[in-house]
Amino acid sequence: MSIEVVMPQMGQSVAEGTIMQWFKEEGDRVEKDEALLVINTDKIDVEVPSPEAGRLSRILVHAGETVPVLTPLAYIDVGGTDHLITTSPARPGRVVPVPGEGAPSHSPAVLDLAQQHGLTPADLQQIPGTGRDGRVTKKDVLTYLEHRKTIAVSQEGDEVIPFTPMRRAIAEHMVRSKQRSPHATAVIEVDMTVITRFREREKSAFADRWGCPLTFLPFLTQATVRAIEKYRWLNAWVHEDHIVLKREINIGVAVALPDGIIVPVLRAAETLSLPEVAQRTEDLIRRAREKRLTPTEIQGGTFTVNNLGVSGILLATPIIVQPQTAILGVGAVTRRPVVVGDIMTIRSMAYLCLSFDHRVIDGALAGGFLQAIKAELEGFHPPRQ
Repeated sequence: MSIEVVMPQMGQSVAEGTIMQWFKEEGDRVEKDEALLVINTDKIDVEVPSPEAGRLSRILVHAGETVPVLTPLAYIDVGGTDHLITTSPARPGRVVPVPGEGAPSHSPAVLDLAQQHGLTPADLQQIPGTGRDGRVTKKDVLTYLEHRKTIAVSQEGDEVIPFTPMRRAIAEHMVRSKQRSPHATAVIEVDMTVITRFREREKSAFADRWGCPLTFLPFLTQATVRAIEKYRWLNAWVHEDHIVLKREINIGVAVALPDGIIVPVLRAAETLSLPEVAQRTEDLIRRAREKRLTPTEIQGGTFTVNNLGVSGILLATPIIVQPQTAILGVGAVTRRPVVVGDIMTIRSMAYLCLSFDHRVIDGALAGGFLQAIKAELEGFHPPRQ
């Protein structure tokens, strides 16, 4: 009897994953919940545990191969009832036969990819296969296509750097988001002087008391949450021709990594105090950079905040994280001369840049939302000690 291990579904927008490493070889004994392999999907590396104890009888997808979610990856002989194993505990079991010899020379994923790019059977025969028994994998086809393009565009001395799995995942999401959502961007200026002074005065004591730094991000997050409570359409998903207004406010926080960006999610942000927002955000950012996030921690975001200021950026037009309806980019807080009433003075100012899905949100709604965030930030009152 065999259990089928499949590529897990790691989120609504994730269509495929890449095998990074197998910890076991065919014939090895595995224990239940023992780490079986590492996959890369939606910009994180995730260990997949063995669903049951038994013997790893056959590996179907090898390191470096990219396959769609729910694709069979391996079989484990357990000597009991057969089950289909996925990351969803609600998915029903079924008996799965272990495939024998005589499998097709190319997988459906490879054939689909070849068809998309106009490759003929003769072209596929020219591609060196790195899969089991020399089979051509999806990664082999992608490498071949990139090599063919590179020959056409590169010159001697050029450095050619292939996309990493993370960079490819980001690229695919960005293209898909721009194709799916008609983006528009609105910008407003906000006076951060009161918050800047409070932060400078309290950051040392805050770090001692709460065990995390007091950055601008918690203030921005909390102001955004309070504005969302007044403008629920900014806290929505688009599904086909429906708009789903989300009850819980789950704020995605964009985190820059050496090879890309990841967006962990601060759940139920409307229930958190300023120190709690600071603590949980700092924890997510730290573990994102250490690649220790769990799959659920990058799923379920309803609105995203991108702190552009950490890179010194003043203005930007961020791309929406699907299936959300908007994303807020916050520029660097800088001191500059402004007119307050009839007086020229120096204030700490920043730009708020809201990219929104114009299918759902119009300019008036976007403007009202930005004004609500501005009012929260400029009207900040230090909490009572």
